[in-house]
Amino acid sequence: MEMTPDFFQSTSKVFTVAELTRQIRGALETRFSAVWVQGEVSNYKLHPSGHQYFTLKDQRAAIACVIFRNTLPPTAQPISDGAQVQVYGSVSVFEARGQYQLNVQILQSRGAGLLQAKFEALKRKLEAEGLFDPARKRPLPKFPKQIAIVTSPTGAAIRDMLNVLRRRAPNVAVIISPVRVQGSGAAAEIATAINELSARSDAWESLDLIVVTRGGGSIEDLWEFNEEIVARAIFNSAIPIVSAVGHEIDFTIADFVADLRAPTPSAAAELIVPDAVELGRRVNELANCLQRYWRNFLRENQTRLRFLSERTLARELTQRMRDAQQRLDLTGELLRRRLAQLVTDARAGLAARTQSLKSHDPKRELAARRTSLTELQRRFTAQAPRLLQNAQQRFQRVESILRVLGPEATLHRGYSITTDSDGNVIQTIAAVRRGARLKTRLADGTFGSEATGETTPATDS
Repeated sequence: MEMTPDFFQSTSKVFTVAELTRQIRGALETRFSAVWVQGEVSNYKLHPSGHQYFTLKDQRAAIACVIFRNTLPPTAQPISDGAQVQVYGSVSVFEARGQYQLNVQILQSRGAGLLQAKFEALKRKLEAEGLFDPARKRPLPKFPKQIAIVTSPTGAAIRDMLNVLRRRAPNVAVIISPVRVQGSGAAAEIATAINELSARSDAWESLDLIVVTRGGGSIEDLWEFNEEIVARAIFNSAIPIVSAVGHEIDFTIADFVADLRAPTPSAAAELIVPDAVELGRRVNELANCLQRYWRNFLRENQTRLRFLSERTLARELTQRMRDAQQRLDLTGELLRRRLAQLVTDARAGLAARTQSLKSHDPKRELAARRTSLTELQRRFTAQAPRLLQNAQQRFQRVESILRVLGPEATLHRGYSITTDSDGNVIQTIAAVRRGARLKTRLADGTFGSEATGETTPATDS
């Protein structure tokens, strides 16, 4: 091969191993998202981690396969070398080794291919009749009050659904229609239950929703939900139907006909009823939003009302000011009239008083008052010496009486005055105690003494 310059220019990008491997992986995963492959198992190994590794081969080629832990149900058939199987999975690349492999999600015996072919034939038939048409699928009620569940009463599916329903919507009424979900005749029971629940009955109130469900399993286990009789019953139901059959990777004809396909029974319970806690939270959010809206609404209208009120108040103030101006004009006129009347009355009074003054001459009054004053002055001048003489005579009489009856005169007659240490005059012997200090006053002086003997009251002689 000749290397031309154009060749090097077109391949100038140099990949790392990881980059090239990643691009190959992306191309494979995009081209082969999910495929069915059949062949013989070889080199089977169960790793301690729980993952299963084996090679799927035929006469001309081989492909590495891996089943990750918990991918297959516990009831899945055991795998051994030499087994002829059919697997369903996605093509990917294990980048660490640069090896492409098949991530297996479903594994069944090779004879199950007949069922798969029957499944595909029925699917094409019903799809051509319009049973899968998305336009005919009905929306589920947002708040169902009563639902019916068509399933086995002893399976894990009903327990999972009831647990979720009790947690999310404890007020929803649930009717369980017990049927077999596996084995001969189970499809007829499922179809009959759907037809009976869809028809109106006095045994229960009108249903809002029907759920057809069961747990996971192999294609043989789920085959009753691939029967045409079940598909027709779902299609003809007057009530919306949810199909929740098997695991997320399991698909049945019932899933395509139903108004909604749920990946698992638990997921169906979460899809058909709203979460009461979440609903309460949403109601609280809406209530808070409504309160904020009303507060804003009231605030805006209060502002508008205040604006209108201010305009109204301005008009009212203007009118009041005009009324006040008119009242001021009226009051001013009345005041001017009152002042004019007061001036007129004052002038009349002044004229009357002037006339009265003219009739009572002040000069005559003044002359009469001067005469009266002169007479009073004369009488006062003549009265003063006589009053002084009378006062001197009264003093002399009192002095004479004091000289005869006063204390000094009494002392000169031989009497004395005795007082205690505080100067109190002793008038009775009861005021004297033994040892008391006494002072006695005579006409010519005083002397001190001490009470030493017993006091003796005076006796009438």
